[in-house]
Amino acid sequence: MIKKPNTHSQGRTDSGAAGDRLEMLINKATSLGSGASPSLTTSNYTASRQNLRIIPMGGIEEVGENMTVLEYGNDLIVIDMGLAFPDETMPGIDYIIPDTKWLEENKRRIRGVIITHGHLDHIGAIPYIMPKIGDPPIYTMPLTAGFIKKRLEEFGLLGRSRVNTFKIDDILSLGSFKVRFFRLNHNIPDSIGLSILTPAGQIIYATDWKFDHTPADLKPAEFQKIAKYASEGVMLLMSDSTNATKPGYCMSERDLGQTIDRTFADIKGRIIFATFSTNISRVQQALDAAAKFNRKVIVTGRSLVNNIEIALSLGYLKIQPKIIIKSEQAKKYPDNQILILTTGSQGEDAAGLARMARGDHKTVKIKKGDTAIVSATPIPGNERSVAAVLSNLTRLGAHVIYNKVLDIHTSGHAHQEELKLMMALVKPKYFMPIHGEHHMIVTHADLARGMGIPDANIFVLDNGQVLEITSSGQAKVQDAKMPTGYVFIDGLGVGDVGEVVIRDRQVMAKDGMFVIIMTLDRRNGKLVNQPDIISRGFIYMKGNDDLIREVKHEVRKLVESKGKEKLEPNWAYLRNVIRDEIGEYLYQKTERRPMVLPVVIEV
Repeated sequence: MIKKPNTHSQGRTDSGAAGDRLEMLINKATSLGSGASPSLTTSNYTASRQNLRIIPMGGIEEVGENMTVLEYGNDLIVIDMGLAFPDETMPGIDYIIPDTKWLEENKRRIRGVIITHGHLDHIGAIPYIMPKIGDPPIYTMPLTAGFIKKRLEEFGLLGRSRVNTFKIDDILSLGSFKVRFFRLNHNIPDSIGLSILTPAGQIIYATDWKFDHTPADLKPAEFQKIAKYASEGVMLLMSDSTNATKPGYCMSERDLGQTIDRTFADIKGRIIFATFSTNISRVQQALDAAAKFNRKVIVTGRSLVNNIEIALSLGYLKIQPKIIIKSEQAKKYPDNQILILTTGSQGEDAAGLARMARGDHKTVKIKKGDTAIVSATPIPGNERSVAAVLSNLTRLGAHVIYNKVLDIHTSGHAHQEELKLMMALVKPKYFMPIHGEHHMIVTHADLARGMGIPDANIFVLDNGQVLEITSSGQAKVQDAKMPTGYVFIDGLGVGDVGEVVIRDRQVMAKDGMFVIIMTLDRRNGKLVNQPDIISRGFIYMKGNDDLIREVKHEVRKLVESKGKEKLEPNWAYLRNVIRDEIGEYLYQKTERRPMVLPVVIEV
């Protein structure tokens, strides 16, 4: 029987010291699963001769920004709403989210949003997108729901969207779609794959997964469910491509836990352990090792404190009482009895580890004898930031352990042999690799060919392309493409920074800015006095007197030549001429082209 979904009560919002809050939660924690079973929405599920359309809005040309739309008839469902981190070509940008203009135009047809797990590349865009698409109901597992509610609360949106939780064996009906769930392993609990039944056939949707027989939460992937769903016939498999280039199998969480234990046993000073704030499996392993080797734990970083509180309150973390202490209590213990859990494994400038590396963290000062452990793999584009943080830590006297030194991290994404095993289990008619940069997706497609899937049945798409499957089981990529692109988040601005602004920032970052201030007589357009020059990031003014004098002379000539044309002063035209001519002049003199900004002051 299909039941009506239950929206769980809102999460805690009390404030206070991290140690106090976590200690209280440890003492009051209750096991997950108590209480009544959540129920799911009922709606008609009827066959139709219309076609199924699969539209990736993000996540198949980059790592992050994951979002997929399924359309059948008058019904739409959305899978995940993630953000991506900017690279070095996007100065000043905080995050990137998918372009949802088409979805906004069709928001009345959205039957629900399904979230596969709680990482930011799958939930991070929810506060930005949900208000624009009418706040449709969200469906997910309990831990993911806790993270989503906290994020909505931070944006003042809690209560607008209904966040519904289900259990792994529940069935969800949304218009023409019936959705079943199966557990997959990742580095965060409650990661799920989807069996989506449509009138055009079954889709298996598996993103951010690996097969781990000994995961940290001791709950392996549900192979029996995957095999059962496969026995019913699978029209299309959509599968994670992040590690498609890596041979073999992903290292088990149990093996990593043993490595962490050995590492903790050998370290004599303080340990600073950095990981993703949502990597609950890794947090649990670090806490277990701290308990085993008699270390007290200091938690620093707002997102990490929040996520530990959520996971603990829902029963996804087990922490010994009194192991968490406040920063000021650390003075009572020797260094070999202290573990500092923090964020910043991706080199984020405002995160705890980066602030420690710069020496401006409020409570933690790096000193000789400290060991910093970074348990994460840099997301593409973050490599330089991570390297800079590691170098700064070593300059302050810390010893640094990261993946190139020791296997101190295991990915949450399947390697080649696991990807092939998924294909062998599912036996799909069609295959579509998802989640990854283009070269990863192409490599995954090559693996599918090696597994015997015909080349004509493998679809490598770009964001916005549409895969259409007819009721007779024929699949093709449509010629038409949905409008897609990057929407940049810059501070409080959402989408107000476009490609033109980014190009301007790139120019200023590369070649600087050159401002020419001209005071002109409004009657005859003549210069009242010498132009003023301001240079930022282009040349040092005091050391380039000759060039500045020559530029002023060129500006005067240009202004006078325009005055001889005996036309009414046209300041916009004059600014354009000055910008182009002086830009070319500076390039001839320096082989650099700064952003030239002419300013006209009328008197």
